[in-house]
Amino acid sequence: MKESMVEDGVSLYLGDSVKILKSGLIAKGSVNLIFADPPYNIKKKFAQGVLSWPSDEEYVEWCKTWLDSCIDLLADNGSFYLMGATQFMPFLDIYLREKIEIKSRIVWSYDSSGVQAKSHYGSMYEPIFFMVKNPKNYVFNADDIRVEAKTGSKRKLIDYRKDPPQPYNTTKIPGNVWEFPRVRYRMPEYEEHPTQKPEALLERVILASSNEGDLVLDPFAGTFSTCAVAKRLKRRTIGIDMAEEYFKIGLRRVLGKSEYKGEQLIKPEKSTKRRNSRN
Repeated sequence: MKESMVEDGVSLYLGDSVKILKSGLIAKGSVNLIFADPPYNIKKKFAQGVLSWPSDEEYVEWCKTWLDSCIDLLADNGSFYLMGATQFMPFLDIYLREKIEIKSRIVWSYDSSGVQAKSHYGSMYEPIFFMVKNPKNYVFNADDIRVEAKTGSKRKLIDYRKDPPQPYNTTKIPGNVWEFPRVRYRMPEYEEHPTQKPEALLERVILASSNEGDLVLDPFAGTFSTCAVAKRLKRRTIGIDMAEEYFKIGLRRVLGKSEYKGEQLIKPEKSTKRRNSRN
């Protein structure tokens, strides 16, 4: 671990996630909720460069090392959400189902209004596993994540199968296809990161699978969105990232720090560079 900042129920760490997860710094059985969004091994360029593995097999083996650590850290009633590239999730599915209960396989669906594929069907979704350590005892706050049931709220239909007949419910628990827009340039939550996840998605995860005061861990924190949302929702939180540029985002965004090693932590202006490139 290179740097750390622990303050007001928030612990931010700069370093190798695999090493930190195994270090004993986080007590086994202490984490109520994990949201893991690791590098996908699809040659995305991050602050520290392009992260890729020599082979698909080596990437999957790397995932197994930290997945095992995450499961060890989960409380008995803990939940674990995992995101990943579509081509690798089947291998992780087979591995994980022997170690933890996979309750739902979720599709995060989004619009792709930018560059479109011309020789194949472009990607417009990412998979998410919702897993629990103990299928008989886990947190799921259904009423905190209800959404509009369009059949009941808009069409005013009557369910005649019931006796007596009753209107359809106006709200429901979300299914396993989630529609949230991707984080776009100029959105208030936007940070300089190639795979930033929307706060609305993280809010659903945290509200559903943790309670106030619970501990939420993000081992690949990136822009530290998970930690920011967890703190706003009155959870304790741990975020880890190996890139100093992203660690600085966490200090600013989650802990409100304005300085790091003499450097002013200011969110970059959104406009000048890109606006000029369009002129």
